[in-house]
Amino acid sequence: MRSRAMRVTVTAASALVVLCVLGTLVFTGVVWPNRWFVPRDSAVGVDVSAHQGTIDWEELTGSTVQGRGDAISFAVLKATEGSSHVDEQFAANWAGAQEQGLPVGAYHFMSFESPGESQAQNVIDTVPADPGTLVPTVDLEFYGDYFDDPPSAELVHGILDPLLEGLEEHYGAPPMLYLTREAYDLYVADLYPDNPIWFRSVTLPPRVSDGREWTIWQYSHRDRLDGYDGRERYIDLNVLRGGTEVLEELTLPE
Repeated sequence: MRSRAMRVTVTAASALVVLCVLGTLVFTGVVWPNRWFVPRDSAVGVDVSAHQGTIDWEELTGSTVQGRGDAISFAVLKATEGSSHVDEQFAANWAGAQEQGLPVGAYHFMSFESPGESQAQNVIDTVPADPGTLVPTVDLEFYGDYFDDPPSAELVHGILDPLLEGLEEHYGAPPMLYLTREAYDLYVADLYPDNPIWFRSVTLPPRVSDGREWTIWQYSHRDRLDGYDGRERYIDLNVLRGGTEVLEELTLPE
C-alpha cells in the first residue's frame, strides 16, 4: 500500500513539474501552441510600436521566425492614436523598414472618445500615402474601463464610419480592420465587407463568427526577434493568408 501511494505521489509530482516547465516555456514564448496551426503557405510579419524602442531594421529583417525557419515579409507600424497622438518611433520605423525593402504599413489605434473625422485627419497628417505601401489599418479593440463596459455599437459606428470613409477617400483603398474576437462580434460581424480583416487570436486558431475569411491573423504576442531594445521584450507576429503574392492586393494604388 505504501509503495503504491509513493508511486502515485511521485507521478503527481512529476506531472506538476512538467506542467510548470511547460507553463514557463509558454509564458516566455519559447513554446507557443498557435505556431502549430499557422498555414505553411502564409507570409509572416511583425507589428511594432514605441514599446519595442529603437529598432535595427536590418537586424530585425534578418531574424529567423521561430517555428518557421524564414524571415519576416512585412511590417505594420503604430502611427497614431485618437485625434492627436503620434507614436514617437513611427517616422524612424517607417524609414528604417523601407530602407530594407520591407513592405510596410501603418496602424491607427481608434479612440472611443474623439470624432472619427479628427482621428482620420491625424492619420492623414502622419502617414504618407506612398504607392506600394500597405493600406492603413484601424485598430479597434478595448482599453481601460471599456474592457468591463464596452461602448455601444451606435457610439462605435458613429466614430468608425467617418474614420474609415476619410481614410479611404485619402488613401484610395478600403482600410484594414484589426480586431479582437469580442470587438469583431460586437461591431463588425456581417458589416464592412470591403475592409480586409486582421484578426487577433493568440491562443487558438481564429474563428470568425460570421464565417468571413481573415486576411491577416495575429497568432502570437510573445515572440522574440533580434534587433530591438524597448521596454517590451516581446514582439507580435502575424501571418498573411496566401503568402507574399497577396501583398500586392493590400498595397496603395499608383
